[in-house]
Amino acid sequence: MAERDQHRLSPPSTAAITAATSTSFSQKHQVLLPHSSAHFFVWKEFLWGALAGGFGEGMMHPIDTVKTRIQSQAILRGSQNQKTVMQMIRTVWAADGLRGFYRGVTPGVTGSIATGATYFGFIESTKKWIDESHPSLGGHWSHFLAGGMGDTLGSFVYVPCEVMKQRMQVQGTSDSWNSVISKGNSGKIPGVQMYGYYKGIFHAGSSILKEQGPRGLYAGYWSTLARDVPFAGLMVMFYEALKDMTDYGMKKWSVTADYELNSTLEGLLLGGVAGGLSAYVTTPLDVIKTRLQVQGPDLKYKGWFHAIHRMWMIEGMSGMFRGSVPRVIWYVPASALTFMAVEFLRERFNRRVEDEHEEVASISIDNKGSLPEVA
Repeated sequence: MAERDQHRLSPPSTAAITAATSTSFSQKHQVLLPHSSAHFFVWKEFLWGALAGGFGEGMMHPIDTVKTRIQSQAILRGSQNQKTVMQMIRTVWAADGLRGFYRGVTPGVTGSIATGATYFGFIESTKKWIDESHPSLGGHWSHFLAGGMGDTLGSFVYVPCEVMKQRMQVQGTSDSWNSVISKGNSGKIPGVQMYGYYKGIFHAGSSILKEQGPRGLYAGYWSTLARDVPFAGLMVMFYEALKDMTDYGMKKWSVTADYELNSTLEGLLLGGVAGGLSAYVTTPLDVIKTRLQVQGPDLKYKGWFHAIHRMWMIEGMSGMFRGSVPRVIWYVPASALTFMAVEFLRERFNRRVEDEHEEVASISIDNKGSLPEVA
């Protein structure tokens, strides 16, 4: 996240204005710098992150559906003749139509709202805490830790939503899912006994809780953290590093010395690059997480390390990076839209606060000149 606006001012209270009229000019400025301003901005980041996260997920959900189905083919339909991206798109459209691409969108948006809020809400305060209390961790490593911690806080809501979303995504329509269940029961897909069809988010949550308990809703929790903590940390680290490189390039090669790139455009371009790079690097972790979460009550993979071993022995490197193309295609625009929205809201809000502060400071200076002289 951008730190350039981190220290801008929040509107002073009436008491601060009153105190300013009876003190020196320097004292007025001290009054107009309340220590609680950082706390005020953190709560705004919660709101911005929630809105941006839900918007990005809703826009890019169809691509995420294709990615999830590609990664889960080995469990639901065996390892042979797995479909490519275009083949999977045609399959989903032929079987389920447009609705098939938006299966699971409600839990998906819900989880993204939660994790977006915690990611952007906590990341700035966490970065500040690390920079001020542990300067040895400063720089890009502090950005990595801040991103990982912010994402971890949202995992308690995000993971159950992710489990429901992905199971609904692979099901499609009730007819196509009943076909998968019949093949599993007939032995065409050995060792697979799948769960029933979910009609919606509440039906999915109650069914999973009834059949598997809380453990079912948090299936793949540690694998989710193993994917999302590195991803979130890498994304904000790449983003801040790219911003530093951009600032350096602008200072060195820009014709106009005071030229600055619009922060909204910067968020769009650099956020997309950072999200795409992070998504590709962490694809193997995403494949493992997806398969652990969609496998249902009959466990094909007993755990994280067992999944890695089996996937490597049966599918090799191609299996570890299965679904990397739609994953990157999803994260580039989703990250770009998310960072763009947050930078836009931050820029607009901070500009308004700065204008209000300048107006209050001007009033304070005028009031000083009208104070009665003391004998």
